[in-house]
Amino acid sequence: MKQIQSVVNMLFACVLVFVLCAVGLPNFHAQAATATPSPAPTGSAPASACDPARTVQVSGTAVVNVKPDRALIQLGVQSNGKSPQEAQAKNSAAISRVTKALKTLGIESKDIATEWYTIEPLYDDYASLHIEGYRIYNIIEVTVRTVDRANEVIVTAFQAGANQVVDVEFYTSELRKYRDQAREMAMSAASEKASALAQAAGADVGCVLNINENSSSYFNGWGWWYGGNNQNLWTQNASQNIAPTGETANLQDGPVSAGMISIRAEVTASFSLK
Repeated sequence: MKQIQSVVNMLFACVLVFVLCAVGLPNFHAQAATATPSPAPTGSAPASACDPARTVQVSGTAVVNVKPDRALIQLGVQSNGKSPQEAQAKNSAAISRVTKALKTLGIESKDIATEWYTIEPLYDDYASLHIEGYRIYNIIEVTVRTVDRANEVIVTAFQAGANQVVDVEFYTSELRKYRDQAREMAMSAASEKASALAQAAGADVGCVLNINENSSSYFNGWGWWYGGNNQNLWTQNASQNIAPTGETANLQDGPVSAGMISIRAEVTASFSLK
C-alpha cells in the first residue's frame, strides 16, 4: 500500500513540474527577446566644440567709404550795440534776412534751427568794469539735402548778413545701412584672423564664445556717428576696407568739398579652440 502511495506522489510531482514549465518558459523567452542590451562602456565622450578653457581672442576693424548726401552747416551772425535792445534788434534783422535768403534756395523751415545764442557785455579793457556795449552771437544750423549746393548756401547766407561759418559737416542719410555693412565686415575680419592664428598653433576654431563692439570707434570729433574726411583709414584690417565707389559730390566752385566720408566698425571676439 505504501508503495502505491509513493508512486502516486511521484506522478503528481512530475505533473506539477510539467505544468510549471509549460506556463513559465514562454514568458521567460518573451522577456529575453524584448530586453535591451546595455551599451558596452566606451572610452571618453567626444570633446565639445565650445570648450571655454581653450580660446583665441581677436579683433576686427572695417571702414566703409561712402559719398555723403547731406550737409550740416553752422552759420553765425554776430551783432554789436550800445544796449542789449540795440544789439538784439540788429541781430534779429540780420537773422531774418539770412533765413529768408536760405528759403529762396529751397531750404525748408524745418531744416533751419538755432544752435546757440548768447549775449555778453563789452568792457573798455580786460580789467575794466565799465560796459561799452553788448555783443550777440547767434548760430543757426542749416541742413542741406542737396550736397552740391553747400557752397551756394554759404555764399547766399553771407550776402544776406551772416558773418561766420562755424562748422560744415557732411554725412549720409543711410548711416544704418553702411554701419551694419561695416560691422559685418569687421566680424568677418575677426573670424579670418582667428582661423589663421588657430591653424598656426595646430588647432581649429570652434564656436564663438563672446563678441564685443567698440562703440568708441563710431565717434570722430563733432561728427559723432558719421566719421569724417580726415579719419585714418589705415586700420589693422586695411584689406577689409571698401574702395570708394561712384563719384564724389559735384560741388560748385568754392571752399567746401564733400569728398568721401568714412563709417568705421570695430569688434573683439573670443573663439573656442578644438
